Amino acid sequence: MNPAKSEASVAPELPGKPRVRDRIFETACDLFYRQGIRAVGVDAIVGEAGTNKMSFYRSFASKDELVAEYLRSRDRCFWQWWDAVVAPHAGNPRAQVEAIFEAHVNKTCSKESRGCGLANAAVEIVEDEHPARSVIVAHKSEIRRRFRTLAAAMSARDPDQLGDALMLLMEGGYLARLTFGQSCAHGGPVTSALKAARTLMDAHQR
Repeated sequence: MNPAKSEASVAPELPGKPRVRDRIFETACDLFYRQGIRAVGVDAIVGEAGTNKMSFYRSFASKDELVAEYLRSRDRCFWQWWDAVVAPHAGNPRAQVEAIFEAHVNKTCSKESRGCGLANAAVEIVEDEHPARSVIVAHKSEIRRRFRTLAAAMSARDPDQLGDALMLLMEGGYLARLTFGQSCAHGGPVTSALKAARTLMDAHQR
């Protein structure tokens, strides 16, 4: 019998080496974020991951399902970030909002940032039936709900309006990062996000 084995029958991965599925997923996440979802095909993913299409479709039912999983992963990471940022300011909603925007500026201005992966995906994925679309809508709806909740907790005159304004400010920061590139280091628009958030909160609390 030929000692060479097909990928379908190889021995388990060596300890410390990522499984084929994990390698495909991690590669896809990186490519989708850096290059865009529509621009990256299955061929590019498997080539970068060092595997083949058979392994891809054994791991994921379709590229669309992989995209949905990619966005669910970004969603989880975002809420872990949010919860860690606001935790030190429990009971002080205004301080929580200020902490969110300070961290938002720092994160968005990082060299590796290409804005919000879910917002970027919303531009590319418009079909309601796409499995990723519901992930995007749920994520953005939760941001809106949380900002409205924080606005109500700080006794804003119109908490829904303030919450929506804060969400729009955050979303605009992501877009400004894409538009102005490395201008964060030179006073780009996103660097004003914290000051703008404070101005909005002041206006709704007078």
